[in-house]
Amino acid sequence: MSSVETLIEERYGSRVQVSHAFGQTTADVPAGDWLGLLEAVRDAGYVYFDWLTGVDDPPDGFQVVAHLYDPVERARLLLRTRVSREDPRLPSAVGVFRGANWHERETFEMFGVIFEGHPNLVPLLLPDGFEGFPLRKDFVLASRVAKAWPGAKEPGESDHGSPSRRKTLPPGVPADWAREAARPGVVGPDLGPGDETPRREA
Repeated sequence: MSSVETLIEERYGSRVQVSHAFGQTTADVPAGDWLGLLEAVRDAGYVYFDWLTGVDDPPDGFQVVAHLYDPVERARLLLRTRVSREDPRLPSAVGVFRGANWHERETFEMFGVIFEGHPNLVPLLLPDGFEGFPLRKDFVLASRVAKAWPGAKEPGESDHGSPSRRKTLPPGVPADWAREAARPGVVGPDLGPGDETPRREA
């Protein structure tokens, strides 16, 4: 057991779960211990903040994952916590690692996780007026229905290539969404090639 594992388990006891996979140590803690864990491992030598992101893990909520590195020991550490789907909030890590700033903004924009205390939690990548959180698993990739998808690999996934007897939906589009888009009272373009605007409610 490494010194940082000993430190984590002594400090958090049964509240932490430490696991190992592919030569990397992972520590899972409740959201209330998130900032304390980041501070503890930083002070233990994991001073390089590599990245932070979210993972949609339905139906329970979202995981927030941070990857840190100890440049002296050349050791990597993955830290994870979980926030609820109904109220995805977590204290901002910017006060511990300044490099978390843009990573938290991207996670907020893509998953809807709110980092409380962040100095400037505003959109980073998407155009003004964009609605929804595109990396959530329930986000419908409507443009793949409204416009031919160039990434198709199977016949019928787009209007490119060989014709198919049955039109299949592209990845990222739920099977019931096409039926919903076709019901009376929904207006929008035909879901044919070149159409870029998804259907919307009348």
